[in-house]
Amino acid sequence: MFRFPLTACFLKTLVPWLALAVTATATPTLRVDLSAPGRAISSDLVGIFYEDLNYAADGGLYAELIQNRSFEYSATEQVSWTALSFWELIQAGDAEGSWGLGNARPVHVNNEHYLTLTARQPGDGVGIRNSGFDQIPVEAGHAYEASFFAYQTYNGIMWRGDGVDQSTPMPVTLRLEAANGEVLAEAKLEVSGRDWTRYHATLTPSRPDPQAKFVLLIHQVGSIALDMVSLMPHDTFKGRANGLRRDLAHAIADLEPKFMRFPGGCLVHGPGVRQFYDWKKTIGPVETREAERNSWGYHQTYGLGFFEFFQFSEDIGAKPVPVVSAGVCCQHAGHSPGRGQEGLPMEEMPAYIQDVLDLIEWANGPADSEWGAVRAAAGHPEPFGLQHLGVGNEDAITPLFEIRFNMVRDAIKARYPDIVVIGTSGPFASGEDFDNGWAFARDIDVEMVDEHYYVPPQFFWDNQDRYDHYDRAGPLVYLGEYAAHEPDRRNTLRSAIAEAAGLVSYERNADIVHFASYAPLLARRGHTQWHPDLIYFDATSVFLTPNYYVQQLFGQHGGDRHLDTALTGTVDGAKLAASSVTDSASGDVILKLVNGDDTPVALEVQLSGLSSDRKFTAQRMVLTGPSADAINEDGREPAVKPVSTSTTITATFHYQAPANSLTVLRFNPTTP
Repeated sequence: MFRFPLTACFLKTLVPWLALAVTATATPTLRVDLSAPGRAISSDLVGIFYEDLNYAADGGLYAELIQNRSFEYSATEQVSWTALSFWELIQAGDAEGSWGLGNARPVHVNNEHYLTLTARQPGDGVGIRNSGFDQIPVEAGHAYEASFFAYQTYNGIMWRGDGVDQSTPMPVTLRLEAANGEVLAEAKLEVSGRDWTRYHATLTPSRPDPQAKFVLLIHQVGSIALDMVSLMPHDTFKGRANGLRRDLAHAIADLEPKFMRFPGGCLVHGPGVRQFYDWKKTIGPVETREAERNSWGYHQTYGLGFFEFFQFSEDIGAKPVPVVSAGVCCQHAGHSPGRGQEGLPMEEMPAYIQDVLDLIEWANGPADSEWGAVRAAAGHPEPFGLQHLGVGNEDAITPLFEIRFNMVRDAIKARYPDIVVIGTSGPFASGEDFDNGWAFARDIDVEMVDEHYYVPPQFFWDNQDRYDHYDRAGPLVYLGEYAAHEPDRRNTLRSAIAEAAGLVSYERNADIVHFASYAPLLARRGHTQWHPDLIYFDATSVFLTPNYYVQQLFGQHGGDRHLDTALTGTVDGAKLAASSVTDSASGDVILKLVNGDDTPVALEVQLSGLSSDRKFTAQRMVLTGPSADAINEDGREPAVKPVSTSTTITATFHYQAPANSLTVLRFNPTTP
């Protein structure tokens, strides 16, 4: 048998190899100290950020099924659009008629245009047809409320109406029709009088149709004026009138977000000076709300407005976090990237500041205050309990901005000292805007700063200690917009697991990172301006991404105290991260372990403070998939979805973290 000579040279070569082999096969250890109470952290860490981007409101979360219901679309939104876009004129049978636009006596000054519908020969009806946002899906036996505002302009033929009884009502038919023209539901009404009046009827389809159309017909020689033609399902989220699409709202609620930031985003400061998102345009009866161009290039009705935002926040147990402009528009406004920031003239700032103060009174004031009474009249006499208000969004920190921000912030603190004002630090994790934003915030003692960053997945692994070094005596952090961006912007498992690693670091530092929200939240297929997004949808379905499930696991399994947690024995470059928290309400301990490598990792878990002879039943939730590139495809069973099982753990146990995985272990140390 051949034997290696044990020479000094050979040993010198062999020993490092043996050391490397031992290191590579050593079992990493996760130590969690349950003997101490841990550090107090934010119990509101994981929330949502909503912006009307990607048709997130009209054609999205807002349940309205009619597109261009108030005839306010225009070429300023998309060059091919007119006030009649998405409507068709119908002349059924041998009917003859026409349509036109009016603005002489609108239903409300904020709702300028309306439709005039004229029948010269009624035939089987002169009318209009709408196919909604790509389609109107209806379900058999489900009730839909069809409504419209109308007044009777004249009977007979215009200018030849002598002898015609102008008091005779105009017969109107409302229908839901199938794609093949079959009538699925029908109601008959009469329009009479010269005053704008709201008419409504319930339509219940006899069978389902994913491509239904809404039809309104008149049946007498004459003309009526029409506006706010609407079709809303009765089955909205929590049955709210003027409510939200049920399946989308439930998907958001299932995240169990602790706060909701709205209405944006870049939407807040608008595309130009005096084009800020104006919360007062979005409240009150829907026919009084002033629809306008969305910053992302389409139409927003404001049917989903501030009342609905606050109500939805309350319905899902999330703190409302509205954001207002700091008195400047975006630095990229006016088609001038980096050079478009303009400020409201100083003489207009007091009125604008009063609008901001009015918002706080509307949200929190008693029902007999000026703006609290407006809230109460909408059906919510109790205050909403607003605690936080963002001022500005990704603004360039210029003297123009600083002066106006200070004016707004100082007025808020003088009137409402308990409101936490959130500042801004630009769109990136570092750089000039970031540095200037933080320096300004520290100089004037802003309580919380909104950070944003969209970065490659590796960023979250490289920056595990980012918030370890933040000044605990300085402002708190709100990570208002973040996401892991693959080069092709897909929602891969890799990106989701990287975000889980980020959330572990935020949770570990949740004494300083108070809020964190993925962005953007919603995107309608075929109408998406930005990728990736958390939740995709079309007219009939909701598609949940791997990233969604990460947010859900952290949202459903948060805590209010962080336990001392240490990972040792890992090799250099290992993508392994962990955090441990306790939930005071339940007494549960929650461990989160993220493995971002393409191979499983076996580790020993040591739970100091537990009796070594006791066993505990834990809920184990594991999110993983077939590969780091895995995605959830529309219409298919998700390739990446959490799997929950029960398992038994002891004070020391071994666990193998699957490749590209997030594991959540939850147990109660007082219950075997």
